Amino acid sequence: MAEKKLKREKGFYSISAVSKMFSVHQQTIRLYEKEGLIQPKRSDGNTRMFGEEDIDKLEEIIHLTHQLGINLAGVEMILQLHKKIKKMQDEMNKVFAQTQQELQQETTARKALIQNYSMQLQEKKQNTAQNNLQKTASSSENVTFKDWDIDYES
Repeated sequence: MAEKKLKREKGFYSISAVSKMFSVHQQTIRLYEKEGLIQPKRSDGNTRMFGEEDIDKLEEIIHLTHQLGINLAGVEMILQLHKKIKKMQDEMNKVFAQTQQELQQETTARKALIQNYSMQLQEKKQNTAQNNLQKTASSSENVTFKDWDIDYES
């Protein structure tokens, strides 16, 4: 990819504007189209109209051929590999997003489960404390004072 992208306005460009933009002959651009490296849109009058995506791809092709000296077959392979890599990245991003969503759902479910167990534990603790209190209270009611011998000194 070119290190410095050209500044350009959004829209569609004619082949003459694109050839001036990149300082390449129109015939070179037509060759790239003939080889299937670019597919510019056509106007009603069958004029080639290059959009932003076409310009970006053309910029990459020109960089590979002119600056790096790669032939058109090599450029085609590189572009195909770029396409495959992008597809794989998109698939990986989908897998990561799905995994993250599943993890978030699992986390939410686990938090709810922990909260439920915590509430049950608190209820058991309160019930146990109440039972112990009741046992203590009932056992103190049953205390009898038997056989108290009191010796009084005369």
